[in-house]
Amino acid sequence: MDGFVGSDDPAYEAKVLMISVAARMAGMHPQTLRQYDRLGLVQAGRAAGGGRRYSVRDVVLLREVQRLSQDDGVNLAGIKRIIGLEQLLERAQQRVAQLEAELEAAYRRMAELESLARFPGRDLVPTNQTSTALVVWRPRRSPGR
Repeated sequence: MDGFVGSDDPAYEAKVLMISVAARMAGMHPQTLRQYDRLGLVQAGRAAGGGRRYSVRDVVLLREVQRLSQDDGVNLAGIKRIIGLEQLLERAQQRVAQLEAELEAAYRRMAELESLARFPGRDLVPTNQTSTALVVWRPRRSPGR
């Protein structure tokens, strides 16, 4: 399975496999795929004529569903929850990677700006020396008092 396309290849996500092909690749009966689609475990795309279409990613997921069910004894409701949590985790990891890249870019930009400053190593915005002045504050009284 992993021999044809990697998970970073756009073809991995393309919903082009007919149900009979996807079922054969996953080692399942096409009716099982229909049932899993109805349950929302592995959601097929639809061709123009209404036929179900699966991606290589879907086939990998179907194999995982089969493994969890047969080898680990997890029921379909549990499998659906596991899949949902794994998808949530994957999205969170992608977001963290994106934020880390943005943070790294911000650090690089700060370093660039600091290198252009008149006084490197100091604040980007110059500040005055520390003052020893004492400020007394008294609240204003309202006119009605």
